[in-house]
Amino acid sequence: MRIISPVGAFIVVASLSACAGAQYHRDAVSGDRRSALTVGQVQREIRVGMSGAEVASVLGAPNVVTTDENRQETWIYDKISTERAYSADNGGIATLILGGADLGSGGVGGGLLPSYSGGSGATSTTQKTLTVIVKFDASKKVRDFAYHSSQF
Repeated sequence: MRIISPVGAFIVVASLSACAGAQYHRDAVSGDRRSALTVGQVQREIRVGMSGAEVASVLGAPNVVTTDENRQETWIYDKISTERAYSADNGGIATLILGGADLGSGGVGGGLLPSYSGGSGATSTTQKTLTVIVKFDASKKVRDFAYHSSQF
């Protein structure tokens, strides 16, 4: 039974560990998503009758505050995010130099094993938009809200 040498084991582990996928790289560079405004958050937490302070505590400060024809406030949240991920894998086996040996009166020379290397990569870009419109009544309570989300 043949047992792999420590050098051989190192080469196998090193070549396999160089192959990380795109999801691994995306997770490594992703920002904190807990503070991101989402459609689910709007659906779960915004209700007719809420005060402006309650809306602000859930969604944060609006991008635009305006008034309608009846001088009632409208808050607009307009969020755009672009996520760009690039993943590249390079791997291979380096050239191994085998040393020579003395066998009696003659020597056996060393040799070279050729190297192999390869690489691949991929880029992905996703853009998401979310627009939330919150309309308030004369008593500064939410009278209506709407949202639109897209991803491309």
